[in-house]
Amino acid sequence: MLIDPFGRAITYLRISVTDRCNLSCAYCLPESGVKWMPDDLVLTTDEIVRVAQAAARLGIFKIRLTGGEPLVRPDLVAIVRRIKEIPGVTDLSLTTNGMLLEKLSKKLFDAGLDRVNISLDTLDPAKFKKMTRFGDFQKVWNGILAAEAAGLKPIKLNAVVVGGLNEDEIPAMASLSIEHAWHVRFIELMPVANEQGWGNGLPTVSERYISVQKMHAMLEPLKMQSLVIENEVGPERTFKIPGSLGTVGFISPLGEHFCNKCNRLRLTADGWLRSCLLVDKEISLRNALKNGINLESFISQAVSEKPEGHKLKSHNCPEARHMSQIGG
Repeated sequence: MLIDPFGRAITYLRISVTDRCNLSCAYCLPESGVKWMPDDLVLTTDEIVRVAQAAARLGIFKIRLTGGEPLVRPDLVAIVRRIKEIPGVTDLSLTTNGMLLEKLSKKLFDAGLDRVNISLDTLDPAKFKKMTRFGDFQKVWNGILAAEAAGLKPIKLNAVVVGGLNEDEIPAMASLSIEHAWHVRFIELMPVANEQGWGNGLPTVSERYISVQKMHAMLEPLKMQSLVIENEVGPERTFKIPGSLGTVGFISPLGEHFCNKCNRLRLTADGWLRSCLLVDKEISLRNALKNGINLESFISQAVSEKPEGHKLKSHNCPEARHMSQIGG
């Protein structure tokens, strides 16, 4: 098993399969867009599988596929199938914006995908289009229902809370967990190369941040109860509205520091291993992959160099990549 210098067991690898996306969410990409990675820099299916195999040999059993938007990658179903066949990988999931999920849910489930996290920042179609710059709320809603019908459970809905934009919807979104066995999760806005103006009448930098404490205050009427989930690791703090089918969770890098529970590494679409989402330090796997070199030593090095935590409160914010280029 991989243990970092601070005693944390590293059991989780997030793999970005592409930096490309079919949306342009304000907190993720600049209004002017970014230049996509050239195709020859993006890891091939074989290379992705080799990294996953090496990670599994070192004790990593949980793998999540991310992007950009992973569903825009044409060979995604094949990637899912091959990773699921790796001995030791017991939990294979995916994070998506849901735009293409309606037509792909059944194929992904049949290939071995266990579950999905779906980004859903608002329940208002007009606001959804504004936040994503050209998204279609109904397509995403249909994707959520299709994923549930296909068996990709539990469904987790991720909402990045932005002041002046969607914080007024926190109670309504949390209430989705009452009648649906969905896990609704509110995420504090992370300052990852998104401190510029967003355009289109969207909030200014000073308006955007909503603390987890304020979120809890807005949800007080729902009388949520804290849950202790056995064997659960990671940054989420989970609650339940009495009588509900699902749960409500919070991920808060600033309001409630979660680094002491971090159990993950990240692989970028162009083959760089990152031990912290919020620290601009990476180890390249590209040469090792191209030359058939053993990957375990590089993964072990990333774990040995994993920082104790981010430095966001001292305004040490990552700027080398946008969120879509890291994999979230």
